[in-house]
Amino acid sequence: MNQWIAVGALTFVAIAVPLSLLVVSYLLRPSVPEQGKSAVYESGEVPTGNTRIRFNIQYYMVALLFLVFDIETVLIFPWTVIYRDAVQSAGLVAALVPMLIFIGVLVVGLAWAWRNGAVQWIHSQNSSGTTRQ
Repeated sequence: MNQWIAVGALTFVAIAVPLSLLVVSYLLRPSVPEQGKSAVYESGEVPTGNTRIRFNIQYYMVALLFLVFDIETVLIFPWTVIYRDAVQSAGLVAALVPMLIFIGVLVVGLAWAWRNGAVQWIHSQNSSGTTRQ
């Protein structure tokens, strides 16, 4: 039997099941439009003021930097676990160079973020108009 038949059947099932669940839930759900559902907050609190609040972009930059270095930690930890065996089987250069390249790319990204002010939180202007930290 051809292997691609199994792949095609799995692909069909992977597409058919979520689509069928969406159709069934659309057909069975109650449709009760009311004013509370279209309100900005559905937590029971009456909204006050404008809902469009400007957040400082630094929050997002810190979150992105956290994710980058969190992923770095997740990828470096398994490498450190197998490092000794990798050196014995593949050699020092083959085991060390890919990780140094990976860390180098992250260091370049951190240097770029640092140079563009992503890790600086407060900018205050003094009387001469220049910014200081």
